[in-house]
Amino acid sequence: MKIHYISEENSLLNHFLGQLRDVETQKDSMRFRKNIERIGEITAYELSKTLPYKEIAIQTPLGIKHTTCVEDNVVLCSILRAGLALHTGFMNFFDDAENGFVSAYRKHGNPGESSEILVEYQAAPSFQDKILILIDPMLATGQSLVAVYNKLLTEQTPKEIHIAVVIAAPEGIAFLEENLPDHCHLWVATLDDSLDQNNYIVPGLGDAGDLAYGQKL
Repeated sequence: MKIHYISEENSLLNHFLGQLRDVETQKDSMRFRKNIERIGEITAYELSKTLPYKEIAIQTPLGIKHTTCVEDNVVLCSILRAGLALHTGFMNFFDDAENGFVSAYRKHGNPGESSEILVEYQAAPSFQDKILILIDPMLATGQSLVAVYNKLLTEQTPKEIHIAVVIAAPEGIAFLEENLPDHCHLWVATLDDSLDQNNYIVPGLGDAGDLAYGQKL
């Protein structure tokens, strides 16, 4: 798997990431959503540099201008609900993209039993021979992303597969490397230290879905 770490160079990305983590700034859920959206835009721009392009001719009021545009159709697919703000950032740049949404949650068994990731809701267009971008802000264990990947790709084969996250833990990246094909691209805004005993990313930022949309039952 090809991994792209976007925050290795100083930019406004680090400013937005800092505000996401700040417990005082997190009290403003609108600002939290907006910064996730901005990071989606930055990631979309960086990702766009790697896509295949074709030459086109544009008619202007005074003549013809030869330029380029993305050659293939793009499908954006986010994991509900935390992925919605990040998805919006990608839509702002890939404005002609088709869009899909998938739910994934951990079903806990009886005490002492292992839990499983269930993918029960799926609303997505065809991505056969298209560029598929999977969107989820937090990469902790990686199990949800792998479950969604396995669910989506049972019958269709995209031309390219990109995964976009805001914060990743090393354990989650290692799990993706073990369970996803080598040709996948992983785009990481920033890499954190580790997971704690509850599989929360440390130092992380908390629950992205709750911070963006309010606490759930």
